[in-house]
Amino acid sequence: MYCNAINEVIETKILAPSLSPEALSLAITGAMASTQNRGERSSGSVSLVMFLIIVLFSLRGVSGQSPVFACDVSKNPGLGAFGFCNCSLGIAARVDDLVKRLTLQEKVGFLVNKAGAVSRLGIPSYEWWSEALHGVSYVGPGTHFSNVIPGATSFPMVILTAASFNTSLFEAIGKVVSTEARAMYNVGLAGLTFWSPNVNIFRDPRWGRGQETPGEDPLLSSKYAAGYVKGLQQSDDGDVNRLKVAACCKHYTAYDIDNWKGVDRYHFNALVTKQDLDDTFQPPFKSCVIDGNVASVMCSYNQVNGKPTCADPDLLAGVIRGEWQLNGYIVSDCDSVGVLYNNQHYTKTPEEAAAKSILAGLDLNCGSFLGQHTEAAVKAGLLNESAVDKAISNNFATQMRLGFFDGDPSKQLYGKLGPKDVCTPQNQELAREAAQQGIVLLKNSPGSLPLSPTSIKSLAVIGPNANVTKTMIGNYEGTPCRYTTPLQGLTASVPTLYQPGCPNVACSTAQLDDAKKIASQADATVLVVGADLSIEAESRDRVDIRLPGQQALLVTEIAKVAKGPVILVIMSGGGMDISFAKNDDKVTSILWVGYPGEAGGAAIADVIFGYYNPSGRLPMTWYPQEFADKVPMTNMNMRPDPATGYPGRTYRFYTGETIYSFGDGLSYSPVSHHLASAPKLVSIPLGEEHVCQFQKCKSIDLLESSCQNLAFDIHLRVKNMGRMGGSHTVFLFTTPPSVYNAPKKHLLGFQKVSLTAQSEQLIKFKVDVCKDLSVVDELGSRKVALGAHVLHVGSLKHSLNVRI
Repeated sequence: MYCNAINEVIETKILAPSLSPEALSLAITGAMASTQNRGERSSGSVSLVMFLIIVLFSLRGVSGQSPVFACDVSKNPGLGAFGFCNCSLGIAARVDDLVKRLTLQEKVGFLVNKAGAVSRLGIPSYEWWSEALHGVSYVGPGTHFSNVIPGATSFPMVILTAASFNTSLFEAIGKVVSTEARAMYNVGLAGLTFWSPNVNIFRDPRWGRGQETPGEDPLLSSKYAAGYVKGLQQSDDGDVNRLKVAACCKHYTAYDIDNWKGVDRYHFNALVTKQDLDDTFQPPFKSCVIDGNVASVMCSYNQVNGKPTCADPDLLAGVIRGEWQLNGYIVSDCDSVGVLYNNQHYTKTPEEAAAKSILAGLDLNCGSFLGQHTEAAVKAGLLNESAVDKAISNNFATQMRLGFFDGDPSKQLYGKLGPKDVCTPQNQELAREAAQQGIVLLKNSPGSLPLSPTSIKSLAVIGPNANVTKTMIGNYEGTPCRYTTPLQGLTASVPTLYQPGCPNVACSTAQLDDAKKIASQADATVLVVGADLSIEAESRDRVDIRLPGQQALLVTEIAKVAKGPVILVIMSGGGMDISFAKNDDKVTSILWVGYPGEAGGAAIADVIFGYYNPSGRLPMTWYPQEFADKVPMTNMNMRPDPATGYPGRTYRFYTGETIYSFGDGLSYSPVSHHLASAPKLVSIPLGEEHVCQFQKCKSIDLLESSCQNLAFDIHLRVKNMGRMGGSHTVFLFTTPPSVYNAPKKHLLGFQKVSLTAQSEQLIKFKVDVCKDLSVVDELGSRKVALGAHVLHVGSLKHSLNVRI
């Protein structure tokens, strides 16, 4: 699809309406060609290009318009007689009333993202597809910017926000994004349904979309998922049946290959054990639905164990709708139903593909496939019309929770929101704070960071990412309120000398002479290197996980001649093998800054000059290049296999060497941990007739009645030993007994605490024995492991025996 490329051209047209037809045609054609070159799916033609030119010229001078909504009794008083327009009725009754009034042809029109209009019932066409991964995005046809609202707050990419390990931040960002989204809806620039967040596990460092995710850990991803969804969705009036906007957790499930060595997401069959599915891939989606009460889940392109996820009744109707009790709708990734028919050849006819997907539990198709083939599927007897009714009922119920059928939005709870509520100073400051909290200090030699803004008389700023703008906001982006580049952020504190050193991140030829000259003169040097969307992105997985091109040469040569401290700043989504810099004494400090959002340059400067004490921790393992050379990305197994030398994946199972590990990160202030209290023994009461009373058991089933509400507290004293205040993340890990090939270590909990210089806090972790000390067996069943568990906090270790 050309979605991203075309959106970029649309944005260009809005911001530069003076483009000639010829120039615009060239821009669209170039964008489409560029998309094809990147390996994205295409169905474009010259006629499509000409159509887009006509559409885009209609956008000249585009401004806000009225929001799209149903039941406009001010224009058609007769609509008030319809039950579905009666706000005093329950949602189920309103939905039932609406569905009964529709013909089959009209119903089918509500199965696709560009939902059809039914003018006789006062229902306008509605576009379901909007995005809000880290701010309101122009990706997707449901949202665009104009002279009324030219931009929205662009937060860091999710991987950096996750590095904050701050659950309150996750929710706070969601609240800002939903406020700005509602404001844009009220002036006709956005929808109400946003297909975000991406909560896939960042299983492999080569995945181009890892930047969109909260990282490799199931618990962190689950906490992020629930927090961000709550921020987006929760109504300000506390009504659980109302949605501020509707979020969507994607891409369900075991999806994390886009395009690697000829293997693409449209054909990939992920072979996943039941143990890995339930232990690693499913928890973030489960948390989305159960803890976040998310309004939607999106099924992915790939197959899982031979079945397309969007046509798997066990995964959709069985798990999402059945076990987890989704209150909302299930949507396909864009064109997924077409993909399972055209690319995967899963069914013999398109009608069968439509029927299988709907019967599996799919409610909405991003794309047109269900709109084209569902009616024929019903007439052929492949599915009953009642199945279509069920699907559109879930869609309508979501819209009713959003107030779409409640008439004029200006008279509703969020009706006063508008342009004044977008890009507010407070929202932009939160973007800066989010970047500050996520930045990870990986190396810091004595006398390096923080730099003194009064002692530094000149600062050399070098690197292909030193003065970038759009690179900082990653993908699924919107137009930001403004940009602060790293160079601008640093220059705000001290005089700077700037040389890019490389023309771009590909850095085919490093331009050393001028860069070495300024480094040899300056009091300190900051090198900003890394990646951008030409290296890692949707439809683009990496093969090489080292710094691209001659960037490593640039860093090494600059470090050799630099007069003062050398600070290496890595801007990337995935981890990098930077062992050369880690082991180079002349590279005195290393920072990872992800893709830090619109205020990224200011946040980088805040950390470098000590205005902010770094507290981010890595949410993913950084592997050596050897891992990428030896381990196929297509092997989905999380656990190692000694027989084949397969090392496993993520900190929970990986047995090889790392460059940096999950949870790594330094601060300007050392912190000490002291265990104040924790039990050494926990007993699980079982009945006298229980089988484990007569034989030795290595575990008990999680569903045991005695395994409910059994918990204990761990008390820790955490002290800031330094002279600078700041935040600190406290991790509680456990190493379970060696049963069922359990993780060698996994995260039970984390807390972000604020500590002034030399201050101490007592913090408490509540451990649910049967939830937190359980492991998943080979059949996917969760069990409480009996025996010795070792709890880890920092360098502390505490042994806990769980017995019956």
